[in-house]
Amino acid sequence: MKISMFANSNVISCNSAAFPSLNLHDPKLKTSLQSQQLGPRISFRKTGSNFSAFCQPHNHTSSILASQKKGPTQICHCTLTSQNSEDAVVEKRDSSEGGLGGGGNDGEGRDWTTSILLLVLWGALMYYVFNLTPNQTPSRDVYFLKKLLNLKGDDGFTMNEVLVSLWYIMGLWPLVYGMLLLPTGRSSKSNIPVWPFIISSFFGGAYALLPYFVLWRPPPPPVEETEIRRWPLNFLESKLTAAISLAAGLGILVYAGMANWETWKEFYQYFRESKFIHITCLDFTLLSAFAPFWVYNDMTARKWFDKGSWLLPLSLVPFLGPALYIVLRPSLSSMSISLGPTTSEPK
Repeated sequence: MKISMFANSNVISCNSAAFPSLNLHDPKLKTSLQSQQLGPRISFRKTGSNFSAFCQPHNHTSSILASQKKGPTQICHCTLTSQNSEDAVVEKRDSSEGGLGGGGNDGEGRDWTTSILLLVLWGALMYYVFNLTPNQTPSRDVYFLKKLLNLKGDDGFTMNEVLVSLWYIMGLWPLVYGMLLLPTGRSSKSNIPVWPFIISSFFGGAYALLPYFVLWRPPPPPVEETEIRRWPLNFLESKLTAAISLAAGLGILVYAGMANWETWKEFYQYFRESKFIHITCLDFTLLSAFAPFWVYNDMTARKWFDKGSWLLPLSLVPFLGPALYIVLRPSLSSMSISLGPTTSEPK
């Protein structure tokens, strides 16, 4: 049977629990529908000449009733929704928002393919460091290391300014990574703590952090408000710590940038000959390469991506970009949404 739709047809929206199939050829049914008084629960909507009706059954059966008489056609548009479906949508939205460490990570964590690739990268780096790096000046490396550690007095030798800057900036990188990984870089799906790797990075740099990147299983566990007031979060979340780190890193990089061409040329020669300097330069490159990801992870965990996304391109700038983000990011103490349930007060 062909149903004709007119320009000023009315759409009837019925909210009922069930809609049985009806016989359209029953004369009693047609008379009943035409003479039925509609209650206030039914809404009407005027449509234009290009009319289209969509029936969304939601696991119920809906029927389109048409009158063979000329005039406006009555269409019953069944828009049945159940409370269970609404609850499922709300539950899904809440689970996607999550608490601290939402960061786009669902509850299942990340794909283990990433961990395997990072493990292969770490293994290749270890092989390169111990077997393939240049080692033409081992005695000079020991001398440089003693000078940088202030274990040798003033003997008239002037250390390369770029090398000195590299040495001190490498001492600040673990602090920056500590502020990025605690608490938003912790793992809730494994018993591997992050703090031993951060402490080891003061001596091993990225080579010590990469094993944790392999074992990392997001999202992070919730953070209680009392935990933020205790060591080490009260130190790592401090804006004073972040500002001092940024200022110190900026001064060190400016000191290296002011070195003349001969100094840089000498440093490049050290890089080609010295195992110690070669490994340190590679370490700096690795820390700079991984930092933007942890900036993004921390940003999304703090629910600050909408306001702070402009800092992501800046995080590509070695050291200064991540350090600037840490200064500008919101503190956890001011973000109630990021705090887990606090401990109940004793009665």
